[in-house]
Order: sequence, then C-alpha cells, then structure tokens
Amino acid sequence: MNGMGDGDGNGMGSMTMTPPSSPTVMSMGNHGHGMMMHMTFFWGKDTLIIFPGWPGNAGIGMYLLSILFVLIMAALAEALSAVSNRFSQSDKTASNAVMLTAIHALRMGVAYLVMLAVMSFNVGVFLAALAGHAIGFFLGRSGFFPRYRTGDLEAHATTNK
Repeated sequence: MNGMGDGDGNGMGSMTMTPPSSPTVMSMGNHGHGMMMHMTFFWGKDTLIIFPGWPGNAGIGMYLLSILFVLIMAALAEALSAVSNRFSQSDKTASNAVMLTAIHALRMGVAYLVMLAVMSFNVGVFLAALAGHAIGFFLGRSGFFPRYRTGDLEAHATTNK
C-alpha cells in the first residue's frame, strides 16, 4: 500500500509498507536511497539519521561519526539550558531578554534535531542522545562544578593568597 504520495512525483515520494507479517519496516523508495526505515528500535550501522543517505550504508566510520554528532548535539542542548538559566538570573534588561530568547530558540532547534535523530529508531543513536544529555547535564547543571560570578572570582582569589 502506498503511504505519503502516489509515486507519480506529485506526493512526497513513495512510501510502501511491507506485508503485514513484518509491519516494522517501511521502504522509502528513491528518496531514502534504497534504505529501509524502521518503525521499532533496532541495532545496526546501516541507518538514516535526519538527512537522506546520512550515514546510510557508508560504513562503520560514518556511523560512528553520526553517533558522535548526536552525542555532541544532545550535550549542547543541555549546555544551552545551563547558559539560559544563568542569563535568566542576571539583570532584567532588554538586551538580556533578547539574548535569552536567542539562546532559547537555538536550544529548541538543537533539541528538535536530537529528537529527529532518535526517531531513526537506532539503538546506538538513542544511547548517544541519552549519554549526550547526561554529559551535558553533569557538566553544566548538576552542581558538581562550582559556579562563580565575576565578583566571586575576585573574592576567591584574594582569600586563597
């Protein structure tokens, strides 16, 4: 059965479901470069993440690079959240409000890209996203590292002489 489009170029491309005996995989036609789109979690290096053909079946090196990319993007989302929290605690000026809004928009864009990557249903991508969020939270918001404001750094430097 056809999904999004009728295959004549008027839709978004042909998407066909496999027979009912295997309902967890969809073929993306020529837009997916012959790859299968999984609808349940799976292990494997041959997957599509966010963009058609990336990393595809380009090998383990590209798969590991895409895993690293997802991990970094998830950590960046958490780091932007920490930056946003710090800006929200500073003076309430128009320039700070604009900066806070820009940081929020960037954080949401990064978070949505991570979400789209996880929607590849690849377990490695999912674990990379979880690890990235955990690393980003630990480094930016866990409270493990002390946070100093400018005045605090000067006071800390004078007391440790």
